[in-house]
Amino acid sequence: MATIFTLPGIGGSGADHWQTLWERADPAIVRIEQRDWDRPDLAGWTARAAATLASGTPPALLIAHSLGCLLIPHLAEAPDLAGGRIAGALLVCPPDPAAAAFPTAAASFARIPGRKLPFPSLLVSTTNDPYGTPAYARRLAGLWGGGLVVLEGLGHINAESRVGDWTSGRNLLCAFAAGLGLPDAVR
Repeated sequence: MATIFTLPGIGGSGADHWQTLWERADPAIVRIEQRDWDRPDLAGWTARAAATLASGTPPALLIAHSLGCLLIPHLAEAPDLAGGRIAGALLVCPPDPAAAAFPTAAASFARIPGRKLPFPSLLVSTTNDPYGTPAYARRLAGLWGGGLVVLEGLGHINAESRVGDWTSGRNLLCAFAAGLGLPDAVR
């Protein structure tokens, strides 16, 4: 059985965020905690996430949101995570560092590795995300060798989007996990 980890963005996905709701509903889904959710530091976040993933039982299935998505390609370069420790990653609403809405506090995340990820990925974007356009998500999916789903009108798919536990996202995750050969990973 895969270990499932969430990687939130700035603020750490609050109480009404779908990541938090998924974690509450399924104890097999574990959050990778960061020291400071409001002051993201790429080196620190990468080291902490890599250490957490390296200590878990492989394979890991990653569920990233927002800035957590930009952490994924850096984790893919971490030497401790070689050898198939990561089965795949669902990347929801990756922010564009060139967008006006990109937080200045996240400047260390602006350089995004452009290599193909060494594991399958599925990017989810929306038609009205203020942090990244579908065209930007399409470019990332191409760089990283992943699939892309563009959803209509859900904003940044966070608590403000009022998606609750985001059932359709959970269905995407289940289908993605099944495609990875991990049909029982998500309950």
